[in-house]
Order: sequence, then structure tokens, then C-alpha cells
Amino acid sequence: MQQSYESPSPSAGSARVLVVDDDPTVAEVVAGYLDRAGYVVDRADDGPTALTRAAAHWPDLVVLDLMLPGMDGLEVCRRMRGHGPVPVIMLTARGDEDDRILGLEVGADDYVTKPFSPRELVLRVESVLRRTRPATGTRVLSAGGLTVDPVARRATRDGTELALTLREFDLLAFLLRHPGRAFGREDLMREVWGWDFGDLSTVTVHVRRLRGKVEDDPAHPRLIQTVWGVGYRFEPGLDRAGE
Repeated sequence: MQQSYESPSPSAGSARVLVVDDDPTVAEVVAGYLDRAGYVVDRADDGPTALTRAAAHWPDLVVLDLMLPGMDGLEVCRRMRGHGPVPVIMLTARGDEDDRILGLEVGADDYVTKPFSPRELVLRVESVLRRTRPATGTRVLSAGGLTVDPVARRATRDGTELALTLREFDLLAFLLRHPGRAFGREDLMREVWGWDFGDLSTVTVHVRRLRGKVEDDPAHPRLIQTVWGVGYRFEPGLDRAGE
């Protein structure tokens, strides 16, 4: 029987964070810091339990360990995303770069490597959730067949709605606000993610994923172009016929 997933109403209280980690010490410490920061915290120690908890109370954000018994974090992320948008911060072991890249590829919005500072994790949670709040007084952006409504957090390509993660949406909106201007990965990390430090491969992966959703031929991008030695530039070019 398929589980029913429902998002919380706007009148819900503090943001709900689901912490998924099979290490009880890590889960207890993370949950404790988030609780003291004012979040409502649910906990799960494996993938099936996480999906059940999410079905009962859809979270505003998930802190998800990559290495879980039985069903790993990548599969949990895929299944949750199949039911509705939810920001995900992935916990990974230090040095497992391939695993971190995989986490970003399946749609994780951020990752934190173990061992980590619980205070840093709380700041990451706050940063991600801050960007999920509805924008106000922001105009609709349109170029190159793309339309982005920052207030509704809705993006379309030639009239068809795009399924974008939180960071993909923010990245696309930022690029549309600055057509023709080249940005380095450090610039995008600071402006889109709000960090002055971090693994720049995060930006690279998100650009690749975004190209896969907005370009006619992602291998030869027309809109999000690589500027060698600098970074990336959004180049809307000529609008298509009928736009």
C-alpha cells in the first residue's frame, strides 16, 4: 500500500527536521543541537523508518546519513524526492568524494563530512531553510525560453514546469538575474549557497544537473556556458520563435 505524503500547512509551528542516522550517538547529538535551536526533530535509524516518519509528518528538511544499513541514503533521498520536494543535507565520511558527488547527483542540497561540528550543521540547516522561505517583492525572470517566479518558486522551460531542487532553483534564478556576466565557482558558492568556503565541486555538480534540465543538448550548452579559466555565464541569446 502506497504511503501518503503531505506537506505541513503554512500555520505549522517551528520547522520540522528529520534526522536519519544509524549511529545513535551522532543522531542524539545532532537532534539535541537542532532541538535547542528551536526545531521540531524527528529521528530514524534506517531508510524504511525514515520513509515512514516522513509519511506521518512531512519534514521541512532532512539530515540524512549516506551510509545506512539496508537502504542507503541515496535511495532514501530518491524515494522522498519521488513524493515531493524536500531539502536534504547529506552526511558523508570524510574523503569519500565519489559518494559526496553521488549525493549531489541525486539531489542533495548540501552535505557535511564526518566528523563535523554540530554547530556548523545547525548553521547549514538554517542556511538551507532560509532559502526555502517565499520571496517577496521579486519580479518574474524570463530569458532564453526560461521563466522563473521567485515568489512562487516555480520555473518553466517553454511553458513546461521544471522539477528543480532548492539549490538548482536558486542557481538558475541567480544566473537569470545576471545575463551575460561570468561568475567563478567561488562567486556562485558565496552568492547562491551563502558560504565563503566549501567544496567547489558542489557548484560543478549543480551546474551539470541544471544543464540537464534546461538545455536542448546538455553536452553542448547554449544557455549556461562555460567560460574557461573563469566559471560560468548565462547567455540567453535570441528568444525562440513564438516567445
